Amino acid sequence: MCSIFGMFDLQPGDDLAGLRQQALELSQRQRHRGPDWSGVFVDAGVILVHERLAIVDPASGAQPLRSRDGALALAVNGEIYNHRELRAASGYDFTTGSDCEVINALHREGATPAEWVSRLNGIFAFALWDSAESRYVIARDPIGVCPLYWGHDGEGRLCVASEMKSLVGLCHDVASFPPGHVYDSADGELRRYYHKPWRDYAVTQGHEVAPAQLRAAFEQAVHRQLMTDVPYGVLLSGGLDSSLVAACAARFARHRVEDDDRAEAWWPRLHSFAIGLEGSPDLAAAQVAADALGTVHHGFVYTFWEGLDALPEVIRHIETYDVTTIRASTPMYLLARRIKAMGVKMVLSGEGSDEIFGGYLYFHKAPSAQAFHEETVRKLDALHSYDCLRANKSMMAWGVEARVPFLDLDFLDVAMGMDARHKMAGGGRIEKAVLREAFQGALPDAILWRQKEQFSDGVGYGWIDGLKAHAEQAVSDREFAAAAARFPHNTPATKEAYLYRRIFERFYPGQACAETVPGGKSIACSSPAALAWDPAFAAAADPSGRAVRDVHQQALA
Repeated sequence: MCSIFGMFDLQPGDDLAGLRQQALELSQRQRHRGPDWSGVFVDAGVILVHERLAIVDPASGAQPLRSRDGALALAVNGEIYNHRELRAASGYDFTTGSDCEVINALHREGATPAEWVSRLNGIFAFALWDSAESRYVIARDPIGVCPLYWGHDGEGRLCVASEMKSLVGLCHDVASFPPGHVYDSADGELRRYYHKPWRDYAVTQGHEVAPAQLRAAFEQAVHRQLMTDVPYGVLLSGGLDSSLVAACAARFARHRVEDDDRAEAWWPRLHSFAIGLEGSPDLAAAQVAADALGTVHHGFVYTFWEGLDALPEVIRHIETYDVTTIRASTPMYLLARRIKAMGVKMVLSGEGSDEIFGGYLYFHKAPSAQAFHEETVRKLDALHSYDCLRANKSMMAWGVEARVPFLDLDFLDVAMGMDARHKMAGGGRIEKAVLREAFQGALPDAILWRQKEQFSDGVGYGWIDGLKAHAEQAVSDREFAAAAARFPHNTPATKEAYLYRRIFERFYPGQACAETVPGGKSIACSSPAALAWDPAFAAAADPSGRAVRDVHQQALA
């Protein structure tokens, strides 16, 4: 991954040299995302700046990517996993081996942006300039794995950036660019291009996916996302999701891949990484999984004070004040620094599985298959504000790219096309049983059937408890009593939430920045709509998964 910055709708009288310098300085605020190289493109109507993290085609894939005739300029943050198929079917005159250059090729084919962007299987946020048509196209991947923000400067110029920090002080209307959408300056319309029948429960009703089909689809997703020319690894918490990712990656690291022309997979020695407080559940479970899979494992211990010291920088990087996101982002941020120091530039991670398969413990309370399915769709729609944001920005703070095979678009079609009644827990059935059954034998039973832990819990329960205690001391009763006056939008409900909001405001002042963070009551990562499933949810004061930990035992009784 990388970072992009774009400034559009420049006028003939604009000071191009001055705006170019301004764009460079604003782009530098997100250079941690792309420390390997910087590229700048300036035309009469646009300025594009790209900060590169070289993962695929390090030698020739520098951006902005230009067409042979010079008319197209493209800045992309992301990876296109089906680029080989798209390249093979195209008559475009490619100039590099970059996976992202297929975006230029698709644009040249003449279809509408909404049509050709929907052909991409990947994670991306891009800005494309076509000088021949004085036209630009901006788009973001369907789930929002890659961040993207946009807004207007004081002169009305449209600006886009991978991270909000590059637009603070420039755009008073800064907002998150919606996932699954494309903006075309030709008509000034923002359109949704990602439409899936499985969003409607009725379409999935009665459809069953065989365990072998589900397993094969996920293995193919992991294989697609092992596309890299640099050292990679896996994040291994010891939970089901990260362990399944590691199991599939380990298989491809050990054996020749039939459709690859190299003697080994992309990087033969698989390294795995975990972090936690001393004695954390995740560190112990991760070691069990690593021993079984034969990965070169690195389990790092951090202290509460190391996490607390990092808190302001974590919030600056992840650009949110959401409590559960910050709790989980801090150890991930510390882990990313360790990974970067070891020379690894890309990792596979397990985000998305709980949203697809209803892995959070509150899903035990779903009253029907339809309610279960509708909640998974709501969770997927919100991922860009929570787990995807955490994984992407925590890792990219140190120039490490996190990829998420569970959110591979082809795998999503398989897993979300399944009738949710096959995913439901309860009646002696553990959460995500359908996924566990598909991978029977791939992991030790202690890992394959391990109960769900939220990452912020799994790194050690002392982490959350310590944060709460610290907030009690850092935020006075008088200050907290006036929370609604200071923060009328998404008013903090606890002193911990107030502390995070106060830090966030220091870096991201103003109503527009505050509105980029969603609000609403939640329990164990639920959507607000799911609180109606059990009256006890409404009384819970903390969003942690521990708040509903007894649900699992009750369901299996």
